[in-house]
Amino acid sequence: MGSECQIRSTRHRDAIFAGNRATGRVELAVAAGRAGSQRTRVHEAGSLRARFPHAAGGALEAVLVNVAGGMTGGDRFGFDIEVGAGASLTVTTAAAEKIYRSLGPDCEIAVKLEVGAGGALAWLPQETILFDRARLRRSIDVELARDARLTLAEGGVFGRTAMGETVKSGSYCDRWRVRVGGSLLFADQVRLDGGIAQTLTERAVAGGGAAAASVLQIPGDEESVAAVRAVQQDALGEIGASAWNGLALIRLVAADGAALRHDLMRVLMALGAGPLPRLWLN
Repeated sequence: MGSECQIRSTRHRDAIFAGNRATGRVELAVAAGRAGSQRTRVHEAGSLRARFPHAAGGALEAVLVNVAGGMTGGDRFGFDIEVGAGASLTVTTAAAEKIYRSLGPDCEIAVKLEVGAGGALAWLPQETILFDRARLRRSIDVELARDARLTLAEGGVFGRTAMGETVKSGSYCDRWRVRVGGSLLFADQVRLDGGIAQTLTERAVAGGGAAAASVLQIPGDEESVAAVRAVQQDALGEIGASAWNGLALIRLVAADGAALRHDLMRVLMALGAGPLPRLWLN
């Protein structure tokens, strides 16, 4: 009898926990029209919203908003973005996403991006800020037509150093898969687990930095790399760039989030990613 009561109590506790988790989803499709790129489908669910400010030059820009104010263990968000043939879109976020301490489960972010023939997508969310004992698992899956263009940037900040915060432990897993014309072109995975603060001190990881970012540009070549290297002298952190198989990949490491933002903005402008979202400049 005691065992039965314990099972019921555990199930009840788990049900309450699940009922208090934030979930959200945004599905967005855009197509080329006479007046430029236009929305053809917008679906919002849970605590996620999409807003469309008037961007400079009439470019279409989507701003993703998390009305839950952050994420913690057990929260699940999904983004499904489709850019049609000849259309273009820039996607950003209203603020840096905050990942708070988890009592055990991971919070999950699943991103699916698709760009049609001659289309262009700039995925430029503001950085993700992780707090001590946060647990984040993110996947980004991209399908590109052979002549589509992509700029994909994601930055992570491990503790707000200006406030004396340190991410001593936690879990961070960031998985990217990019296919062009149905064939896998780029696969990448970053995983930090357990003693994150100690791992970040290692030279081959972050050399003591508390913020890092990756930028992927397709198509990309040695000219892209040269443009990035030209701004390295003004960088506050470290920047590395390389190109192969028609793509350019840039890695950034910095002491804190402010230095990372400084360097990331210069890299994106050097790559010709177009006008940065106005929210990046606030």
